[in-house]
Amino acid sequence: MPPNAHAGAQSITDSLIAAANAAADSEQNLTKLQQDSTGVLFECDVETTDGGLVKDILPMKKADKRKMKLVWRNIIAFGYLHLAALYGAYLMITSAKWETIGLAYILYAVSGLGITAGAHRLWAHRSYKAKWPLRLILATFNTIAFQDAAYHWARDHRVHHKYSETDADPHNATRGFFFSHIGWLLCKKHPEVKAKGKGVDLSDLRKDSILMFQKKYYMILMPLACFILPTMIPMYFWNETFVNAWFVATMFRWCFILNVTWLVNSAAHKFGGRPYDKEISPSQNISVAVLAFGEGWHNYHHVFPWDYKTAEFGKYSLNFTTAFIDFFAKIGWAYDLKTVSPEIIKKRVKRTGDGTHATWGWGDTDQPKEEIDDALIIHKKSE
Repeated sequence: MPPNAHAGAQSITDSLIAAANAAADSEQNLTKLQQDSTGVLFECDVETTDGGLVKDILPMKKADKRKMKLVWRNIIAFGYLHLAALYGAYLMITSAKWETIGLAYILYAVSGLGITAGAHRLWAHRSYKAKWPLRLILATFNTIAFQDAAYHWARDHRVHHKYSETDADPHNATRGFFFSHIGWLLCKKHPEVKAKGKGVDLSDLRKDSILMFQKKYYMILMPLACFILPTMIPMYFWNETFVNAWFVATMFRWCFILNVTWLVNSAAHKFGGRPYDKEISPSQNISVAVLAFGEGWHNYHHVFPWDYKTAEFGKYSLNFTTAFIDFFAKIGWAYDLKTVSPEIIKKRVKRTGDGTHATWGWGDTDQPKEEIDDALIIHKKSE
């Protein structure tokens, strides 16, 4: 035995064999993760020229029968929250000062942007890049929203896209509207969610110092940003009562933004057209788009998740988050904004869409001649 060795030490050969086996296992796991995926996450994941996957994903979209393990702490907490929000809605029309109602709306807007422009489009999808002042603003807004640290939010959302509507999807819509809306937070995660979550690459998130600071001090920053300051500000600056401040500016506002976010998981996976891919359940839902600052164009988003607009069109009235990002792009704080070319969109619409897309129509150069010949034209103007 060499003089510096010790009993039970692993030889260099054994180490190399172990490393090789670990690499092989890692490669096998990576292959398995890819085989199990039902959606794309980044542009590098696509397998077709129009942004899709080659395999048939329909048989994979399902949920196994299992007994849910309820988390009673969450059930009680969310039960109180919704009762408190209802009382807050009553106080808004009976006794709350207009300044308090205005603050609740402002906090709803900024916390919404912390989710949509921050946790979602920037950190989960890397659809654009942001300089540190904008990342700091978005991390602050995200903390006000209290929907978990942006690092964890982005991790779960990446899993949702890669394994959409399978048991690995945290809010699997195949389990029904209630589960995908709030039920997934009232029970233990499916083991597949945790297993697939461990295989998602988060190295880019760990390199973001602002994101890691929020994650490290979240349980100190979040109560201040979401609960304490929104309650104290109305009481201190315009002599609002504690009851109005707590139930309107804090409870109602937080409950409202939570449910708006959850509607993207539930309503936007059930109601609306599917002009980009009729084989997936995410849909174009204008109501959710308005409430969630542009996050309701969900059929497009699941087809092209790396587009910073999360939609084909950039109408600011129905996509406030896009306006927000575009503003910061103009001043140089947001850059490298990713989007999808009209040619790719058109190709995907024709291949997998449900026929409701209204962009291209009569007179297109590639419109089939038989379609023109068979068309019935009424009230035709005489030559």
